Amino acid sequence: MIKLDLLMQSGAEIRELHKNEIVFSVDHYPTHYYQVLEGKIKMNNYNEDGKEFIQNIFTVGQSFGEPPLFIDEPYPASAVAVTNATVVQLKKNNFYEMLKKYPETSLAVTQSLARRLYYKSVMAPEISSQDPEKRILTLIDYMKEHQSIDLTKDFLVPLTRQQLADLTGLRVETVIRTVKQLEKREQLKIISGKVYR
Repeated sequence: MIKLDLLMQSGAEIRELHKNEIVFSVDHYPTHYYQVLEGKIKMNNYNEDGKEFIQNIFTVGQSFGEPPLFIDEPYPASAVAVTNATVVQLKKNNFYEMLKKYPETSLAVTQSLARRLYYKSVMAPEISSQDPEKRILTLIDYMKEHQSIDLTKDFLVPLTRQQLADLTGLRVETVIRTVKQLEKREQLKIISGKVYR
C-alpha cells in the first residue's frame, strides 16, 4: 500500500519473522505502523474455550493493526506470522509525520481502512448466520472479487481448511464437510486437495 522507499525514507525498519512469531499482542499499545513485504500475517483472538478466531490474514503489500494506532487504544487482537515473513515497521510518530507530509499516502491508508470495514460489514451478517455454506461462500466470493485478476477463471482459495474455519467461526470438521457438499453441488471444485471457486 505505502511505497517501501517512502517508508524507509521516513525511518522504517525491516523485520524478519519466523512462522508463529508474534508481531504484537492483544492488549498491548501500538508503537508502530506495519506492512507486509513477504509472507502472511494473521490477526487473531481466542475465546474463553481457547478457540481461535482469525480476524483477517494479511499478505504482501497490506498493512495491519492501524486502527488502535490512530485512537491510542490497545490492540483488540494479536498479530502472528502464518509463514516466515518480512514486515516493514515505522514508529508511530514517524508514521504521523509522514501522513502529514504526504496527503496522498493518508488517503491510501484511509481507503485501506475503509476496505477492511467494508469486509467486516459484509462478513458480520454471515458470521451470525447458522448456515455454514453461506459463511464459507461469502468469504470465498469476497476474496475472489478482491484478489483475483481474472474473474472468468477458477479462483484458487489461498486458505487451509483450518484458516477457513478460523475466519468463519466454524469448526474445521464443519468446513471439511461443507466444502465437500458444495463440491457435490458444483459450487466449488476440489483439485489435488485445493479448493477453487
